Amino acid sequence: MAAALPVSYHGAITKTECEDLLGNKNKDGAYLIRDSETIQGAMCLCIYKQKVVYTYRLLKTHSGHYTLMTAGGIEEMYFKTLDDLIRHYKRKNQGLAMHLRHSVKRRTALLFQPNYPQPQRMDEPEDSPDYENAPCSDYVEVLPE
Repeated sequence: MAAALPVSYHGAITKTECEDLLGNKNKDGAYLIRDSETIQGAMCLCIYKQKVVYTYRLLKTHSGHYTLMTAGGIEEMYFKTLDDLIRHYKRKNQGLAMHLRHSVKRRTALLFQPNYPQPQRMDEPEDSPDYENAPCSDYVEVLPE
């Protein structure tokens, strides 16, 4: 069974939505985790400090551990769960702009778990074909000679 996601994980929210949530909290050390908008499968740890949001890329390794991308020369650390990572970065002087202090909790339950297919949009019928199998697809099946 997959580990439960921390309440600070907000899923696929935009950078702007993230900045609004953290700005509304308006506390140094406020943080949340969101899905990356640019790298599929990656997440972002976002931290608020003095009206600026600092974003750190958060990756899940093939072995299932989590790590923050680091600058050259800094040793990467690996954590078994997101909660372990959060617990570590709540300590001062761990290389972030600010240690984690105030979790910004998501308001609604997530409808999916990471590493599983994304849920279908509620406005799409369940039997709607994906584009590869659509009857009027532009794809041509290539058969071996």
